[in-house]
Amino acid sequence: MDEIQKNLLEQVAGLHEMPAGAYNIRADGKSVDRATTAHIDIVSKNDKQGIDIVIKPGTKNESVHIPVVLSQSGLTEMVYNDFYVGDDCDVTIVAGCGIHNSGDGDSRHDGVHSFYIGRNSHVKYVEKHYGSGDGRGGRIMNPETVVELGENSFLEMETVQIKGVDSTKRSTSAKLGNGARLIVTEKLMTHGNQTAETSFRVDLDGEGSSANIISRSVARDNSTQLFLSRINGNNRCAGHSECDGIIMDNAKISAVPEITANHLDAQLIHEAAIGKIAGEQITKLMTLGLTEEEAEAQIVNGFLK
Repeated sequence: MDEIQKNLLEQVAGLHEMPAGAYNIRADGKSVDRATTAHIDIVSKNDKQGIDIVIKPGTKNESVHIPVVLSQSGLTEMVYNDFYVGDDCDVTIVAGCGIHNSGDGDSRHDGVHSFYIGRNSHVKYVEKHYGSGDGRGGRIMNPETVVELGENSFLEMETVQIKGVDSTKRSTSAKLGNGARLIVTEKLMTHGNQTAETSFRVDLDGEGSSANIISRSVARDNSTQLFLSRINGNNRCAGHSECDGIIMDNAKISAVPEITANHLDAQLIHEAAIGKIAGEQITKLMTLGLTEEEAEAQIVNGFLK
């Protein structure tokens, strides 16, 4: 891998070298390195681009890294990655995509990650997106996540996009079984003329299932964002979605919530707040010696932390 690809890898997966445990590194449309363990297998698909990640029942304290980097301008790819997590597991999965585009053609990565999580398992899933390069071509990412959570399993999902992605449509759908839990934390920042759309659909099918969807976003310059969330309570369950957004300059943010209770004991809540940075916050920091620009940066960084 060249220095540009190594920098992208560090940005989206925090990797300075090959990680311990199982991993699959993909660069410019090809798998460049892979490792498996006694408990985690990674197999290339035969019918389309992508991999199957099979995590054996009872696997504890292990990790899987599957980052993707693109440094070739004009490259477009679509991949399908399926995760089969057995019962009684406790694992961390780190994904993400970084695109460096210094050319005139659009570079685009689309991917579908499907999770089939067994009973009594805990999965932490981290996905980061990052763009760089001074070319006129776009940096485009459209990730889709599909989740089936088994009885009493727990998925923590963290998604981060804070720089350099010109256009993104992020879609997540989940079906939860009895006692299953889902927590999603999204952090998003757009600038320039960037556009970002995030959509969630959660079906709380199982008795005692619960979901908590939290989005924090900042829109600057002329960028636009759209947040869509739909939670269906189909059993005795609890669902909560929250969208907090800061708008700056000429940016726009829209939040469109939908909660549907199809069961008498479904408890569903949606919260949304969008607005500019309060003037007194900036003034207070400026009295401590910061410029207005530095004060805004401090507030934004704290909001997205």
